[in-house]
Amino acid sequence: MVELIYPYDIAPVVPAPTAESTASRPKGGEWFPVVLPSGLVVGRSTREYCHSGAKPLHPVIHIHIIDRYSRIYLQKRSMKKDIQPGKWDTAVGGHVSYGESLMEAVYREAYEELHFTDFNPVHLETYEFESQIEREMVNVFAVVGSYDLHPDLDEVDEGRWWILEDIDANIGKGVFTPNFESEFQMIRKSLLALL
Repeated sequence: MVELIYPYDIAPVVPAPTAESTASRPKGGEWFPVVLPSGLVVGRSTREYCHSGAKPLHPVIHIHIIDRYSRIYLQKRSMKKDIQPGKWDTAVGGHVSYGESLMEAVYREAYEELHFTDFNPVHLETYEFESQIEREMVNVFAVVGSYDLHPDLDEVDEGRWWILEDIDANIGKGVFTPNFESEFQMIRKSLLALL
């Protein structure tokens, strides 16, 4: 697992503020760490800049939840989301906030999205994902167990358990986020090996 390494002093704003810019005041107060592939934090940036097409590398976490029947819990992304609204995706996914460790982000996001706190995550993979608007360092975790999950309907539209055959039947049909489809193929064997 790649650990985030923060500088001793607060990291500089990316891009550097100018007289015309408002980068020193992010909307909603959210700062994301800007990182090198090694995990070294070299800056901090706003959500808007990270999703603007400038593509600074920033860390995110994904949690796949699988039960002993090989069912996978997925969330349907809220229609309010700025990226891939209404698509099915990993059980939990979110950005790491500036100053957070990966594990802090795992537990914060799990609580925010599913009110889920009592679990032991296993790190599966870290990889870079690039779309037309952003570039992420994706840190993938898995959780095994049968949980009573309670999606926060401000964060997600709904959540449910999927059997593998239903996931396979819907790949490539626009049901899932492209990131979920590629990631699921990458980690499928590792995920099932946990059972």
